[in-house]
Amino acid sequence: MSIVRRIFVEKKPPFNIEAQTLFYDLKNNLNIKGLKNVRVINRYDVSGLSEDVFLKSIKTVFSEPNLDDIYIEDIVFDKNDKVFAVEYLPGQYDQRADSAEQCIQILTNGLKPTVSTAKVIVLSGDITEEEFIKIKNYCINTVDSREASLLKPENLDIEIEYPEEVEILEGFIEFDDVKLKNTYDKLGLAMSLEDFKFCHSYFKDVEKRNPTITEIRVIDTYWSDHCRHTTFLTKINDVKISDGKYNKPILKAYEEYKKSRDFVYGENKKSLCLMDIATIGMKELKKKGLLDDLDESGENNACSIIVDADVNGKKEKWLIMFKNETHNHPTEIEPYGGAATCLGGAIRDPLSGRAYVYQAMRVTGSGDPRTPIEETLKGKLPQRKITVEAAHGYSSYGNQIGLSTGQVTEIYDEGYVAKRMEIGAVIGAVPQKHVYRDKPSCGDVVILLGGKTGRDGCGGATGSSKEHTRESIFTCGAEVQKGNPITERKIQRLFRNPQVIKMIKKCNDFGAGGVSVAIGELSDGLKIDLDAIPKKYEGLDGTELAISESQERMAVLVDPKDADRFIELARTENLEATKVATVTSNRRIKMIWKGKTIVDISRDFLNTNGVTQVTDVLVNRIDDESYFDNIYKRLPGKNIKELWLQNLEDLNVCSQKGLAERFDSTIGSSTVLMPFGGAYQMTPEEGMVAKIPVLEGDTSTSTMMTFGYNPKLSRWSPFHGAVYAIIEAVSKIVAMGGDYKKIRLTLQEYFEKLGKDSRKWGKPFSSLLGALYAQKALNIPAIGGKDSMSGTFMDMNVPPTLVAFAVAVADANKVISSEFKKSGDKIILIKAKRDEYDLPDFDSLKKNFEKINELINKNLVYASSSIKYGGLAECITKMAFGNKIGFKFQEKINAEELFTSDYGSIVIEVDGDFDVSKYLKGIEYKILGETVVDPVIYIDDFEISLNEAMEHWERPLKNIFPSVIKDSRKNLLEIKYDKKILYKPSAKFAKPRVLIPVFPGTNCEYDSKKAFEKAGASVETYVFKNLTADDIKESIDELTIAIKNSQIIMLPGGFSAGDEPDGSGKFIATVFRNPKIKDAVMDFLKNRDGLMLGICNGFQALIKLGLLPYGEIRDINENDPTLTFNTIGRHVSCYVRTKIMSVLSPWFNNVKCGDIHLVAVSHGEGRFIANDDVLNTLKQNGQIATQYVDINGNPTMEMPYNPNGSYWAIEGITSPDGRILGKMGHSERIGKNVAKNIYGNKDQKIFEAGVEYFK
Repeated sequence: MSIVRRIFVEKKPPFNIEAQTLFYDLKNNLNIKGLKNVRVINRYDVSGLSEDVFLKSIKTVFSEPNLDDIYIEDIVFDKNDKVFAVEYLPGQYDQRADSAEQCIQILTNGLKPTVSTAKVIVLSGDITEEEFIKIKNYCINTVDSREASLLKPENLDIEIEYPEEVEILEGFIEFDDVKLKNTYDKLGLAMSLEDFKFCHSYFKDVEKRNPTITEIRVIDTYWSDHCRHTTFLTKINDVKISDGKYNKPILKAYEEYKKSRDFVYGENKKSLCLMDIATIGMKELKKKGLLDDLDESGENNACSIIVDADVNGKKEKWLIMFKNETHNHPTEIEPYGGAATCLGGAIRDPLSGRAYVYQAMRVTGSGDPRTPIEETLKGKLPQRKITVEAAHGYSSYGNQIGLSTGQVTEIYDEGYVAKRMEIGAVIGAVPQKHVYRDKPSCGDVVILLGGKTGRDGCGGATGSSKEHTRESIFTCGAEVQKGNPITERKIQRLFRNPQVIKMIKKCNDFGAGGVSVAIGELSDGLKIDLDAIPKKYEGLDGTELAISESQERMAVLVDPKDADRFIELARTENLEATKVATVTSNRRIKMIWKGKTIVDISRDFLNTNGVTQVTDVLVNRIDDESYFDNIYKRLPGKNIKELWLQNLEDLNVCSQKGLAERFDSTIGSSTVLMPFGGAYQMTPEEGMVAKIPVLEGDTSTSTMMTFGYNPKLSRWSPFHGAVYAIIEAVSKIVAMGGDYKKIRLTLQEYFEKLGKDSRKWGKPFSSLLGALYAQKALNIPAIGGKDSMSGTFMDMNVPPTLVAFAVAVADANKVISSEFKKSGDKIILIKAKRDEYDLPDFDSLKKNFEKINELINKNLVYASSSIKYGGLAECITKMAFGNKIGFKFQEKINAEELFTSDYGSIVIEVDGDFDVSKYLKGIEYKILGETVVDPVIYIDDFEISLNEAMEHWERPLKNIFPSVIKDSRKNLLEIKYDKKILYKPSAKFAKPRVLIPVFPGTNCEYDSKKAFEKAGASVETYVFKNLTADDIKESIDELTIAIKNSQIIMLPGGFSAGDEPDGSGKFIATVFRNPKIKDAVMDFLKNRDGLMLGICNGFQALIKLGLLPYGEIRDINENDPTLTFNTIGRHVSCYVRTKIMSVLSPWFNNVKCGDIHLVAVSHGEGRFIANDDVLNTLKQNGQIATQYVDINGNPTMEMPYNPNGSYWAIEGITSPDGRILGKMGHSERIGKNVAKNIYGNKDQKIFEAGVEYFK
């Protein structure tokens, strides 16, 4: 039996950010008034290590001497302290433990130890037993975690209960209705009782045998609402639309829908159902020949359109794929994992279509997160906890996988207390010539690619299809997975290889249905070998293997001759790939486990999707008091100024910058508009825009994505809510410079559990009719969508929700942003008219859209923004914030005009000399006033300073999602060092070779490679493989050779092994400490005059190796500098100003001391810390290369200018001779049309300087 060793690791003050944050949370939000102090201690139990390796790992893997206090085996607490520990449930993915094992595996040359982790929380103060229980309940979410024992275990072996044979439901085909009902209740199925009876008839009359439990579970998964849209496919018999003023257009839209059915289907009409209303618009426009860009195939992965892309000045056919996905139920009960896998699942859909996903949008719905925790409903998590942890989960997954999140918006409505809304929308692209599709043939092979299967993925599809009950939080643990973004990143890399994707006939992602659906959908006839499926651990039975989902797996169908080559190429990307199934000629899905057939079902039976449900629909009368007549009255206030400031404090108007900055928005070097624009980065943009992801060269072809939805409007009338959701999304595209006629839509429906209540059915029915009405009026179709019909908790329901996502392709050169650009400009409102039923005048609206697009294409519009929920007042204020340019209204304006949600109306900024009568002839407009130098809004007799307005705007969510944190250290003097070392290498190279190693978690290699290639280098990216001991040995040898053949080594950004265990760059540092690699690096530096560059995660690794600041790999001690967690305690993504303070380094040969650049940062651990002796030495040696500076160019400790609280505002440092440079800012994330709404010089020319050094 292997010895278990225990280590406790605690951050030293003042670096114990997690403990400080928890203390504040418990004290202020949980109201534990007697709490005096909180300690958070990471506990590691380790087995399978020699004494020597264990001692090495303590200060390299588990801790950092300059940050942590370490306790071996035991730790003593004060007798009055209250102590508990938290650990993940068995089977849940623990990234910290996994990363620790991977790091140690490098030290052992391949032998993988076992690591178990827990978090020990120590509470000091006057805390009652009742409060102690309250704290534990708050800190432990029993869906994924449990209280851990404080005693050390004797061993870390997982207790495996080897499963018996799969159960056969004996006597099933003889059951009467009573026994069927009892069995149905006992099994807790998602399918209806009618479906279960249908299964009974099938096995009795067709198969003439009793089913296995696996077959029942597989059928239940297949027919779940999540996988088969059961609710949307329910047949609608009778439709009644109540009388009423605002119901008249619904009746008219219904009649128009029936005409569309006649046109599309003729005599061969399909059943009337919600799905038909959702898709008929696309079918009609296609039949009319207005949808020639639609990419259709036998795969159903994502919306896909064909575009002509400009790549290096030439036209290429590309596929643009986009998809929206919800994870409402999982996020409600386990916010971190649910939100993380929402994004993971959304990415997998276009990825399975072979597209590289390059941008994401997050739209969520929440109750008020400021609600006191004691008001939390029984069976619910606190709204604050859900919203904060969900943001952490989604951002963590996206940041690790390397996906730019272009817009993050949370919609607040008390209806979402019933169940949270968590939407991820993504967009991907791939050259059309790289995509090969073909029908399956008998003998074709199915390869399982990516992650292993575990018990934690069981019940994802069926769980998401059930309504939420008070027991869900205690019983649904197995339904929520922790995702592994590092593995999904590897699949993304693999699928960028044309050799790989040209082998794929068909591909399906491992969504909520697991093997049964992912593989089962690839062909009508299949034989699946469940024993071949790679497992996380032993003990899984056949049923679990059949239905367990995985967030980072793909089922890939290939020709048998290509299977081995595909598996070989997967291995080069450090991915596991296994043959698990073959295509058969009969129409049956067959699964073998332990040599026995446990599933053998007819494809035709599965394809019935169960019993067709039937319902009636009743659309209730809409209240005669219109939403638009009342919305501006929602604000308290005696005068325009008070109303204005109150409007800015509305939860659906106020600042969400502290939320959005958690998400990396710049990776990929393709973000055209940053989420917040202007010199102060304070104007929220209309949507997200990014250039398509070309691997070589450049492009001006970009994609836009926006969304629209208003819960209050939708609650008044689901029909109007859907119409204006589309109008809002389309208006935002137009405001950014897009052509509305080229827009393609995808819809997200989210409604209460409908049951058999015809009035409830009337809500999605009228909502979808509204969406169809808008599609037909604008001649733009919804070519995809996703429905979630389980938004019910007890007697509470989510608001009628139809979120419209709009996508358009645009020229990046023509994209404009929302912030006012200069003073003296005219500000004009292009107004959208409403008819007597408060619906848009579409003829007028389309003219407006065309005119705005024309003016933008003529470069006559400087800024543009659509009017949203908070009305014109919201619009003007936010446009003013970005550059702190004021505005003066030219005439009085009433509250109704200022605060009504005037969807479709757009505000534009044009030159002061703009000829209004010439350019705006034929459309309705109003000159509102002009921009002014003073940072003030002048309206009527009132003055509203932008600083005051900003204070009100930031106030509501500043304690939930803070955007700044004060630093007590004073600001600094500049540290200039303008001496150059005229260092020249002994050998010259016309095209120096750059080595970029790709480790698990690396995600900036593409941007870095492109930057060096553009500068004239020859670049090799080397993927470090560590799936097996042989992989590690091979990778160390190959990496050593690559170092010897290179002139430059770059360590790019990312999240090395997920920035775990509890610290960044540890995996990379462990690899580089290997004796072979260490010797090669030191020879590279000392004898071959090589250059090294580390950005972000690479900088962290250089610091942990001692290469910075010492220029050599050495052991780290407690007095050495390091990089640690940002003072704000979260990830920060934005642009910062950095100033060149030293030109000692050859990396800065092309800049001068004092030059200021705008550089993207995106990190959670960028705070440079060092003691005074080290700081003064760095200063004297000229090793402080760059500092963070404020808008006036002065080094500062203040956020947001210093984003992480770095001592002396240090952003980058060099080795003593300058040849090694480390910096947090992503200097590689540059390019034409990148971050157009951030002004200044972004190019530090370090890549050119590095290449020129060798010439």
